[in-house]
Amino acid sequence: MSERTARIARTTKETDIELSIDLDGTGVTDIETGIGFFDHMLTAFGRHGLFDLSVRAEGDLEVDGHHTVEDVGIVAGQAFARALGDKRGIRRFGSIALPMDEALILAAVDISGRGQLFWEADVPAVMVGSFDATLAKEFFIAFAANAGVTLHIRELAGENTHHVIEGMFKAVARAMRQAVEADPRMGDALPTTKGAL
Repeated sequence: MSERTARIARTTKETDIELSIDLDGTGVTDIETGIGFFDHMLTAFGRHGLFDLSVRAEGDLEVDGHHTVEDVGIVAGQAFARALGDKRGIRRFGSIALPMDEALILAAVDISGRGQLFWEADVPAVMVGSFDATLAKEFFIAFAANAGVTLHIRELAGENTHHVIEGMFKAVARAMRQAVEADPRMGDALPTTKGAL
């Protein structure tokens, strides 16, 4: 399997983002978005996915964090899609039920080429530090759409909003880690009967 890395820069009137990823890394991260809790989540995502991840984002935080969080999701999804290339030899599917203290999060992913999020979670409209908790869903919508993955996230249990959201980022990272792994039994084949993903 060839090197699976990507570097993407995206600039709009609302955000300026540079992101690089190595799908076969060791979980080394360098994150700076201007939103402390979001930095923490992206750091956890890289560490638990064993993705080397660098993110530099400047956004209109004087408005709020929405554009920054959503646009990082867009760029992260694009980077995953680019780094995966033609998807030959990958496992394609990944899933986990991940506990984070009292929270229990199910994440399941199919690298299907059909970007969509299916979300069953009750995340209150509260601030976690300077992060609007409702933006977690916006991040994953943008990520799934741009990565071309079918992503299911379900909150099976949870009370503390910090734990619920952190459980989501860790669970999605672990599921993605499984899905992008090389499957030695697949060789160089595509994991589909269609002939294309």
